Amino acid sequence: MYFKQKIGKSGEEIAKQYLIQEQYKIIQTNFRCYFGEIDIIAQKDNVLIFVEVKARTNQKYGLPAQSVTKQKKKHIRKTIEYYLLSKKIQNVSIQIDVIEIYLKKGEINHIKNISL
Repeated sequence: MYFKQKIGKSGEEIAKQYLIQEQYKIIQTNFRCYFGEIDIIAQKDNVLIFVEVKARTNQKYGLPAQSVTKQKKKHIRKTIEYYLLSKKIQNVSIQIDVIEIYLKKGEINHIKNISL
């Protein structure tokens, strides 16, 4: 496994544990389809939450959430649409969050309800 993949997997595990601690129910991790991937799908207060996890060891290339570009948001939206369709989920409130993980500092920044 490459270094970046190890950082990503480590960040996803930290984010998952954080969400569990915050009383989220984890529905699925690493949902993949033709359009892209959703790192974590969770539920809290009858809202289905799609989480993009961005882990970094430093801020050399900017804040982690800045890597969620317009193109990445498009892939997230299409992946969510496919997920809802494939699971036959209708009439549900959804939310898209980004969780930034700063591995060296041990910090987590949960950005809720980003706009697509």
